[in-house]
Amino acid sequence: MLVTLKEILKMAEAGGYAIGAFNTPNLECIRAVLDTAEKRRVPVILSHAELHEEAAPLEVIGPVMVLSAQRARVPVCVHLDHCETLAYMEKALALGFTGVMYDGSLLPYEENVANTLRAVAMAAPYGAGVEAEIGQLASREGGGEAAGGPVYTDPDLAARFVRDTGIDALAPSFGTAHGIYKEKPRLDLDRVAVIRERTGLPLVMHGGSGVSPEDYRRAMENGIRKINYYSYMAKAGAAAARECAASAAFFHEVALAAQTAMARDADAAMQVFYQKG
Repeated sequence: MLVTLKEILKMAEAGGYAIGAFNTPNLECIRAVLDTAEKRRVPVILSHAELHEEAAPLEVIGPVMVLSAQRARVPVCVHLDHCETLAYMEKALALGFTGVMYDGSLLPYEENVANTLRAVAMAAPYGAGVEAEIGQLASREGGGEAAGGPVYTDPDLAARFVRDTGIDALAPSFGTAHGIYKEKPRLDLDRVAVIRERTGLPLVMHGGSGVSPEDYRRAMENGIRKINYYSYMAKAGAAAARECAASAAFFHEVALAAQTAMARDADAAMQVFYQKG
């Protein structure tokens, strides 16, 4: 069942948990996530990041994501993640995406606000929810290092940003990073609670892979209602594919091995995300 970002975040608010938002740049990822969500009977978000365009063109993977969501036995939001190009966002909305995230976090504040306002206006006719970001993670989407390291979100600036833009969900920076962690992340979860209090919005954890179950639970207690997760699931799929490829006669065997491993990893993540914070 296809639902909007606003609808699925209301479910998270009512349940006191976080929705898992999984990047799904291929069919194996889509099936791994949806099969697991249906098994657990939990709502879920299928995400497509603009940086995956080369591996999974939006015009190709987008309709597959939307159709899969429509046919799912659980509520599913189809979400555009880390979009820096408004024209690209328009394409996703036209394809039926029900949530979008505009990322202007590297821009000056006023430019970030102006572009986010355009994103809100673009999404409104489609009924899609809008997420945006203030502050910067320690690494960019895709795992590349961010210049100067993390920029932790200032709670007062976050509150101003929400007032200035009218967004539906906010992604603050509080110590997580995209990609594979080289060391244990140092999370400022008290900052999350203050930002939640100042903004009143559902908050989003970017760079959600690799965080400990204890930190996930505390983050949810402090207002995190959406957790972006991909790197460790994809890493599990790659490891299984390498192992299977040594003896497989056909590619579909390798793809299925990767899908099965990703489903196991997604299941372990969902077991934590959907516990009441």
